[in-house]
Amino acid sequence: MNDAEPIFHTTASRRSLLKHAAAGSLALLSATVGGCVPATDASQTDLVWGRRGQSSGRFLKPRAITIDRRDQLYIVDTTGRIQVFDRDGNWLREWRTPETKNGRPTGLAIQFGDSPDHDLLLVADTHYYRMLVFSLDGKRLPEREIGGTAGHNPGEFAFVTEAVADTNGCYYIGEYGDSDRIQKFDPDGRFITQWGGTGREVEKFVRPQSLAIANDVLWVADACNHRIQRYDISGDEPRWMDVWGEQGIEPGQFHYPYDLVVLDDGGVLVCEYGNQRIQRLTADGKPLAIWGSPGFEIGQLYQPWGMVVDSYKQMHVLDSNNHRVQRAWLPS
Repeated sequence: MNDAEPIFHTTASRRSLLKHAAAGSLALLSATVGGCVPATDASQTDLVWGRRGQSSGRFLKPRAITIDRRDQLYIVDTTGRIQVFDRDGNWLREWRTPETKNGRPTGLAIQFGDSPDHDLLLVADTHYYRMLVFSLDGKRLPEREIGGTAGHNPGEFAFVTEAVADTNGCYYIGEYGDSDRIQKFDPDGRFITQWGGTGREVEKFVRPQSLAIANDVLWVADACNHRIQRYDISGDEPRWMDVWGEQGIEPGQFHYPYDLVVLDDGGVLVCEYGNQRIQRLTADGKPLAIWGSPGFEIGQLYQPWGMVVDSYKQMHVLDSNNHRVQRAWLPS
């Protein structure tokens, strides 16, 4: 087996083996999750792939993941490599971000164009205070980039966490550090507005780590405030909608929510770096189900940073400090 190949596949004929391997994970999860929210059986995991290393198909603490409309996964790790895989974990291609001495990216997102061939990859180049832009085959597009200067003024950044685009082509870029804010830019990269600032109050942030847009709503994983905030972005200025969540280990509580995915039913998946689990919740924060628990076995996680959901309604979870990806059915 070469380095690019997945190291573990499960099939229907191996389901019983997977259940046996996950038994310890499920027992731990049942013991640590209170309330009446169901804990999803770890046997929902049907694929685990990746291992520690620097060759193609291996990872060193992968920190961000996104998915295109062809179900190809884009993953960046602490080497600064962006590797691309199909949904089964087969390595397709890779390239590197231009600089890594100061640090590596912590956010990836797809900007959808008129066709798949015109889609772009947005990279939160965290420690270089900018949003990088690549074609999906890895060509850098410097004319589309925003930022590059550290500072507090419009168009300047602290540590960039995430960059996403709405259906009008406007960009929303989150940052943490001295600013803890979100800046909005027009399709040509011109500054429009900003909001946030460091704080515990509503409409303030402490590390807005992940952004997601669905139906003119911007979702913000306010990571170090252990909560989710939402904004209506249908108008010229963002309008705060609601906030939910608090620090804790119970269903509906969070411990460093680092990523989120808005589902087709209007609900959301939240990836918790601190609680080392995935929660499924309604749009207003009612907990529905939980998948994952701390550990190294199938269905367990070690400080996960992110996740995506593919067209088959399966989630791919970036099991960061286990240097791997786990694919599972949505918790329900």
